[in-house]
Amino acid sequence: MSVLENARHSGAGEPGKTGASGASAAPERPPQARRVPLAVGAVLAVALGGSTAVVGGWRMAVLYAIGLAFGIVLFHARFGFTSAWRQLVAVGQGRALRAHMLMLAVACALFAPLLAAGVGVGVDPEGYVSPLGVSVVVGAFLFGLGMQIGGSCASGTLYNVGGGQTAIVFTLVGFIVGSVLGAWNFAFWTSTMPSGPAISLARTPLGYGGALAVSLAVLGLIAAVTRIVARRRQPPEVGRPPAVQGFARIVRGSWPLWVGAIALAGLNALTLVFKGSPWGITSAFALWGSKAAQGLGVDVSSWPYWSTPGNAETLANPVLAHATSVMDLGIILGALVAAAAGGSFVLHRRVPPKIMLGAIVGGILMGYGARIAYGCNIGAYFGGIASFSLHGWLWAIVAIAGTYAGLKARPLFGLAVPKPGDSSC
Repeated sequence: MSVLENARHSGAGEPGKTGASGASAAPERPPQARRVPLAVGAVLAVALGGSTAVVGGWRMAVLYAIGLAFGIVLFHARFGFTSAWRQLVAVGQGRALRAHMLMLAVACALFAPLLAAGVGVGVDPEGYVSPLGVSVVVGAFLFGLGMQIGGSCASGTLYNVGGGQTAIVFTLVGFIVGSVLGAWNFAFWTSTMPSGPAISLARTPLGYGGALAVSLAVLGLIAAVTRIVARRRQPPEVGRPPAVQGFARIVRGSWPLWVGAIALAGLNALTLVFKGSPWGITSAFALWGSKAAQGLGVDVSSWPYWSTPGNAETLANPVLAHATSVMDLGIILGALVAAAAGGSFVLHRRVPPKIMLGAIVGGILMGYGARIAYGCNIGAYFGGIASFSLHGWLWAIVAIAGTYAGLKARPLFGLAVPKPGDSSC
């Protein structure tokens, strides 16, 4: 459990909690803002916003602001993807996965009319619809395995780095390395290995209305099944967050998972409208790593992945002209500001070697898996299902299998199988 999650689940400051004398203890005061990190984060956020507007124009500045909002929501809601599957597989706790179902249901309901009517600000919105093939199966399994070893997912890596989780910096490094390897090896998986068609339920006779109805029914069924599993396995109750009331809870406290679910779905819909495609994360890691390799003399532009017109233009342009990169940087800084304002920003100076190794290995597996599977827990799972793509569902099923394998591998890196109260990503 991370330092952030210790703060969420400590149970300190609950109203009416009594000590040994029987007297009611005073509620614990919320932590004070960390002024220096807050000032640094605010300055960096404003400076990067200005630079983004200069390099990429107003649309890129809007996407950067949406990225900041994503970082704030992810931090305050501690919205976990890694742990949602871990909790379900390990102990049958489905609370976090039900939050996923709510997020996906709201996103589907928002995406359907936007995609059907082509609603975009200067762009023609397109969902994430990718082929069904061996690359998705292998990539999603590697990603699920890597999540449990690396201790985070794609979105969790960004907001935990912003929140001061030093170990996750090594996960990010591994993510970038794995993404570059995946880009280098991309043609093997997509051109050589067996691959089927890209299928969107909305492009069948069902249309968007029918696709939405089917998606909502499946999401509801999954939520119901998690409750049945919980009744049979009787998992321990998740911990209660510290009591922070009123406006202080918005700025310093933890938000309910359902609030995070709805907010993330809404921000993804905004991304679709202004970017022309759903929220994504890991394509930026491939770009950052490939630009670094290019700077070291590696001819990455000759790779098939970077030879397509769209990717070649992305590689040639500045990083701040790349929407996903801009949003990723916004997530990091948004989480930094939120963590500092909430008094939770803490840098850990020492990371145990096994944890460091697990973070790097897990990051490499996730980076490679995300490239060959056409996305990560955000692009493939969240964006794919919200776009009514069958590859999103395939990705989710296989990633759960990878999660099971990851739980078996965690002790090799000094990691225990967490308690169900652990809702870190």
